[in-house]
Amino acid sequence: MLKLANKWIWDFWFARDDARTHIFYLQADKSLKVEQFRHWNVSVGHAVSQDMRHWEILPDAISPGQTVLWDNFTTWTGSIIKHAGLWYLFYTGSTRRERGYIQRIGYATSKDLLNWERVGSTPLMEADPQWYEKLDFAAWHDEAWRDPYLFRDPKTGLFHAYITARVKDGPADGRGVIAHATSPDLHQWKIQEPVTQPGEFGDMEVPQLVPIQGRYYLLFSTSAGHHSQARRARTGITPVTGTHYLVSDSPDGPFRYLTDDFLVGDEVGTLYSGKLIQGADGGWNFMAFLNFDTSGEFVGEISDPMPVTIAEDGRLLVKKE
Repeated sequence: MLKLANKWIWDFWFARDDARTHIFYLQADKSLKVEQFRHWNVSVGHAVSQDMRHWEILPDAISPGQTVLWDNFTTWTGSIIKHAGLWYLFYTGSTRRERGYIQRIGYATSKDLLNWERVGSTPLMEADPQWYEKLDFAAWHDEAWRDPYLFRDPKTGLFHAYITARVKDGPADGRGVIAHATSPDLHQWKIQEPVTQPGEFGDMEVPQLVPIQGRYYLLFSTSAGHHSQARRARTGITPVTGTHYLVSDSPDGPFRYLTDDFLVGDEVGTLYSGKLIQGADGGWNFMAFLNFDTSGEFVGEISDPMPVTIAEDGRLLVKKE
């Protein structure tokens, strides 16, 4: 388990360097007990492990810019990919001038995963109004364009980004989608239509795309309060907070639900921002941050790996420890 004495931890992502697993995570001082204060006083921490259970804390990776940059208020969730000998950290930023309401995506690079240099002073990607909702307080509390997850298609060489966003039309409580962008080189990006259909959730956070046994699994997390009325009526299932997934035969989609039941979820929201990662034995594991305890208190730690099995029909099953 990864926990810090003086800081809360929540969303996280991985990078593999030989036999070591690097983990990058959002963090904030433990004096900030209110969630809103944590989110507005955030930096990206860094640790490394041989077994994903015992972690060595490394210097922080990145924090909000000190000049008038696109990320001078927050540096939020992202992902890391290696290309041509260089590590790329794509992450979410917001500005003080806009009070953090508008989210954009940019990147930094590193040769060693330790020293990061921002690329440019402007964002790389933002919500395209052709498909996606712009800031509209009558519909939602922010302009969602965050949590980029990077994936390179081994067949085509094309880079894909999967992004938390909302479509511009439809009932406000069901506009949450996973947006899609593509690039030949990680520098020039084309915003595409979403790879998921709206209607089920208000938002679909911290996506992750994982190829397993010929299927592409697209994970996301959301809260019980962000299940749409249409979904509640359709399923009759009590809403939960946690991590769900869709599947496709291609990284381009279309993605579909194998089940209405979440991969990991409960009414309290004990685990959030779940990710899949392979162990040294090649088996799949699930990790998440410890969100709330049974009394509703924020925990702010990252779990140990939990074994995952794949059913014949493709459903994922997590064995909680």
